[in-house]
Amino acid sequence: MSTPVTLTAEARVETQNGSRYLTQLCKHWSHKFPETTFSPERGVVPFGEGRSATFEADAEGLTLRVSAPDAETLARLESVVAEHLARFAFREELGGVAWTRRV
Repeated sequence: MSTPVTLTAEARVETQNGSRYLTQLCKHWSHKFPETTFSPERGVVPFGEGRSATFEADAEGLTLRVSAPDAETLARLESVVAEHLARFAFREELGGVAWTRRV
């Protein structure tokens, strides 16, 4: 039996509001995914079916990491996380979220 492959992607967004956005993202998803955990510095959203998002905030920004079992699911998760971040950060121009994929 082979071990399932997990694909990951990471992005960094420069903002002084990283902790605020981390909290908003985690609170938003915690209603649907009650296993979500977060503090002002780190949050984890377990979306299920091998999908998850991790957020880490510091004074200069927010690091986003997503993981999924396949490339199509990873691309969708990247899009969903970026769209939600843009929605919560509407008062601030963050620029685009540039994901870097890792194997």
